[in-house]
Amino acid sequence: MHATTRRVVNEAFAEEQPTLRLPVGPYRAVLKLERRVSHEGMVSVGGNAYSVPDTTRRRVLEVHSLVDEIRILEDGVVIASHLPLEGRGNTRIDPAHRRARARANRAGADAPVVMPRAGDQVARRSLDFYDAVGRALAIQGSA
Repeated sequence: MHATTRRVVNEAFAEEQPTLRLPVGPYRAVLKLERRVSHEGMVSVGGNAYSVPDTTRRRVLEVHSLVDEIRILEDGVVIASHLPLEGRGNTRIDPAHRRARARANRAGADAPVVMPRAGDQVARRSLDFYDAVGRALAIQGSA
């Protein structure tokens, strides 16, 4: 029994259903967000991180969050699409998003493309460190 109408809900729905114009397909609700791209090339949605292509030019992107898909748009064009992650604190990286940077860095060199695994971290060191390593290797090579 509905408190306001004082009618049984299922009976009222059965009466009104023939006149209702219900959608034929499933309803695809979209939550539109703006997200800033991190230095690692990721955007955060619902506490999880999703990759964007390395060729992304803008720092702030539009994100459409659907039940079954996360769409990331740049200037109205979909540049990335991911299946939503469960929970929080998870990361989804599309390997194709990281190849563009490796190709650009190679600039025609024949060196193999090395793709870091998710979670790999690289220590930040000053150029003085690498200068010292180079000098030590040069001394070893001349001996």
